[in-house]
Amino acid sequence: MDTIRTKKYWTQKRIIMWTFLIIAIGFLSYSFIISDSRSKLNVEKERITISSIQEGVFDEYIVVQAVAQPLKTIRLDAIVGGYVTKKMVEGGDMVKQGDVLLVLENQTLKLNFLQSETEANRLVNDLQNTRQRLKTDKFTLQKNISELDFQLSQAKENFERNQLLWNGKAIAEAEHLRTKRDYERLLKQKEIEYASQKYQEENATIQIGQLEGTLDRTQRNVGVWRENLDNLAVKAPIDGLLSSIDVEIGTNITQGQNIAQIDDISGFRLRGEIEEHYVARIFVGLKGKTIFNDKTYMLTVSKVYPEIKNGRFRVDMLFEKNKPEEIKRGLTLPIHLELGKSNKGILLPSGGFFAETGGNWVYVIDESGTKAVKKNISLGRKNAEFYEVLSGLKSGDKVITSSYSAFGNKEVLQLK
Repeated sequence: MDTIRTKKYWTQKRIIMWTFLIIAIGFLSYSFIISDSRSKLNVEKERITISSIQEGVFDEYIVVQAVAQPLKTIRLDAIVGGYVTKKMVEGGDMVKQGDVLLVLENQTLKLNFLQSETEANRLVNDLQNTRQRLKTDKFTLQKNISELDFQLSQAKENFERNQLLWNGKAIAEAEHLRTKRDYERLLKQKEIEYASQKYQEENATIQIGQLEGTLDRTQRNVGVWRENLDNLAVKAPIDGLLSSIDVEIGTNITQGQNIAQIDDISGFRLRGEIEEHYVARIFVGLKGKTIFNDKTYMLTVSKVYPEIKNGRFRVDMLFEKNKPEEIKRGLTLPIHLELGKSNKGILLPSGGFFAETGGNWVYVIDESGTKAVKKNISLGRKNAEFYEVLSGLKSGDKVITSSYSAFGNKEVLQLK
C-alpha cells in the first residue's frame, strides 16, 4: 500500500534562493542605510594641525608689524646749482643746525650778483641827483618869484598913481595904458611862474617815485642774488643724523637736485601696514602697545593714510610718554592695537583653514579620533590668535586648523 508523503516547503533549492535574497537585501540595506556614502579622503595626522576649542576671554586686537622711522626727515635739495669745491661731512655724521655740509662754486651767479649790485648803485645815484635837482629848481623858482613880486609891487604903484593922474587929466591916456599893461603882464607872468613850479614839482615827484620803485625792485633782486650766493654754502636746516649725502668734490649739482637727507632723531614714529578689512576700525587716537627689551611701551595712532595698496593701508603711531632708548631707524616692532573690549566666549585658534572656508565651515574630529567631518559654523571677531565662535562649535571640540587646500571638497577625512 502506497504511503502519502507531504511535500516539504523548505527544500534545498528554496533555502538557497531565500539565502541569496536575504543577502541581497542586507547588502542593499547596508549600502543605502547603514553605509556612509559621503565623499572621503585619507589624511595623515602628521600633516595636519589639530586644535582644541576652548572657552576663555576674547581680546579683540590685531598685531601690526611696524618699522621705526624718525619723527621728521628732511630731504635737502640744492637751491642753486654749481660744482662741489668742499665736502665738510660724510653720511652717518651728526650735524647741528647751520653746519656747512658742502661748498659750491657758480661763476655765473657771482657775475649776475655784481651786475645787479652795480645797477642798484647807479639807481641810487640817479635818485640822489634827481632830488638834488628838484631842490635847486625849487630855490631858483623861489628866487624868481621873489624878484617878480618886487617888480609887480613897483608896477602896481605906478599903475595906481597914473590912474589917479589920468583921472585928473594930469597925464596922457597912453602913459596910463602903458603902466596898466606892465602891471597886467607881471600878474600873468607870476601866474605862469607858479604853474611852472607846480608842474616841475609834480614831474620831479613822478620821476622820484619811478626811480624809488625801480631801485626797490633792483635792491630786492640784489638781496635774492646775495641769498643765492649764501646758498652756495649748503647748511644743515636742523639738528640730526646725516643719513645720506650723495655727492663728491667736483660733482656738478643742478638746481633742485637732492643732495642729502637729515633725520631728526629727537623722536621716532612707528609706521605699519594693516589689512583693509580693518580700515573702518582704525582711527587717530586708537591705543596700542609694544614690548621691547621686556618693557611695555604705550602708543597712539597719530595718522591714518587712506590710500590702499595691495589690500593694505598704512598708519603712523607715536610713543605716549617715553620711547625705548635703543630704538633706531629701521627697527621692526610688533604692535598690539586694541580694537574693542575683552569678553568671554568660545575661542577657535586661527590657522590656514580660513583661506578656503571663509570661516563658514571646519573639519571637526569625531569621538573616535579616526575621522574628521565637515561642519558648518559661524565666526565673529578675530584677533591674532583666535576667532570668536558664534555657533556650531562647543568647548572641548577638536578642529583641524591647518590649510584645507589639499582636501578638495571632501566631506569626511579618514585620519591615519
